[in-house]
Amino acid sequence: MAGLGLDSGAASGHSPFMSLFPEDAPYRVLARKYRPAAFDALIGQDAVVQTLANAIARNRLAQAWLLTGVRGVGKTSTARIIAKALNCTGADGSGGPTIAPCGVCDACVGIAAGQHIDVVEMDAASNTGVDDIREIIESVRYATVSARYKVHIIDEVHMLSKNAFNALLKTLEEPPPHVKFIFATTEVGKVPATILSRCQRFDLKRVPHDLLARHFAKVAEAEQVLADADALALIARAAEGSVRDGLSILDQAIALSGERVTADAVREMLGLADRGRTARLLGALLEADAAAGLSAVQDAHDAGVEPHALFAELLDMVHALARAKLSGEADLSLPDADRALIAGWAAQMGFPGIHRLWQLLLKGLGEIREAPQPRQAADMAVLRICHAGGMPDPERLARLLQQGSAPEAVAKTAGPISSGQPVANLAPVGARLADFRALVQLFEDQREALLVKQLTDDVALVRFAHGELELAPLRPLPASFAAEVARHVSGWTQQSWQVKLTEPTGGSSLRQEAEARAQSAREAALKDPLVEAFLATFPGSELMAVAEPTAMKRSA
Repeated sequence: MAGLGLDSGAASGHSPFMSLFPEDAPYRVLARKYRPAAFDALIGQDAVVQTLANAIARNRLAQAWLLTGVRGVGKTSTARIIAKALNCTGADGSGGPTIAPCGVCDACVGIAAGQHIDVVEMDAASNTGVDDIREIIESVRYATVSARYKVHIIDEVHMLSKNAFNALLKTLEEPPPHVKFIFATTEVGKVPATILSRCQRFDLKRVPHDLLARHFAKVAEAEQVLADADALALIARAAEGSVRDGLSILDQAIALSGERVTADAVREMLGLADRGRTARLLGALLEADAAAGLSAVQDAHDAGVEPHALFAELLDMVHALARAKLSGEADLSLPDADRALIAGWAAQMGFPGIHRLWQLLLKGLGEIREAPQPRQAADMAVLRICHAGGMPDPERLARLLQQGSAPEAVAKTAGPISSGQPVANLAPVGARLADFRALVQLFEDQREALLVKQLTDDVALVRFAHGELELAPLRPLPASFAAEVARHVSGWTQQSWQVKLTEPTGGSSLRQEAEARAQSAREAALKDPLVEAFLATFPGSELMAVAEPTAMKRSA
């Protein structure tokens, strides 16, 4: 049902793609030539196809459908296919509604050519008024001329005026049995709720990169053009989930390259940075090698790569790095060389370093777009990343100084972003944690959000001593929880820690203790004569919060 093969539909004697012109007709762009003409040619929309198939098989046809999604994912094509599915009579003229229109009967041929009198398409972008809708309302009164259903397809329906939508409401809610409406829009948020409630909605998704690349490979094969896998992967990423956009880019790449489409040609055409060059620049940034970083920027400039495109590629690679760090493996849709690099970096880096690198790159990209000399802005952004990447964040720096670390000792801990233990993941060697709350604060400083949540909400303290921690679970925890806590705190403090879990003892979590203190403070405040007098003087007022004194916070 994914419909990736260009020969699908052969069993029924027709191609699932539009073939309205003879072979010697003038050239047609690929986006038109390979427009899907049957459900089995739609790619990446299996849920929509399955739902429509079940509805047609069980004769549970809605009076109106709303197709939404970004550009080029098949909204208008799906609308036409639905119209054919409803009106197909089969090659022998005796068939009924079917999920697999024959493509050869008068109804199928007429609808595919846009010439069927009972299937009317309207572009709401150029027909926005109530008069245009009034013509539709008048036409639905009359029976079909030759088709089973009269189908009105309104593209970009969100462009209709408010009065036009209102005029359509009654007819849309109770249309004659022989009338069906199909709406398509890229901006479903602009469609009134009164219209949405009268339609069966289908959200067409962006097509995944790997599906697009495979589809483009089949198109290239059908066009008798050789295309490198890396080139098709680049086109698929540039298409951003749009089949039409991708086919347009492939069309352009074929015109540029001739009989073989290469990755280098696609990069040059799209103004993209070479992935190897981008990887070298990212490696220099991770190692805080300013000279290598500036050299990589110069190489990209000499190759004609725009600075904003270079930084956009860097951000794309860092995003893939973050996903690889989270999932444990690099995206399989990436080339092998990229996967190996990203997997290696993900093993070395922590999330704090990845987040800082992302923010620095994002800031650099914004400056490049606004700067009068983008190349200079790119150089300065690279220098800032190299020099700032190994520095601790301000909050961590202040905490180190408060704990008595000398400034020169703090400076010595600075290192490249890619180091296994960047500054944001270190604590002064020999640092002693005062209590359990200090330990939890250390995890919060390192931005280990999941472990902070578990230590705060899911366990009760049984025993705390320097180097030893005993906790009682209040709810189920991962089997690796104790080992993860011990590994992190041992690494940060450079001392051995033992963490073990015991049977529940009836204790409270830090969250429960904090809530109990807050409730106690609230009750005490409500009994305060001044607060009682204030509440009595201003009826309807209420005590919103009670701030803890600073001394109490520190002692807590």
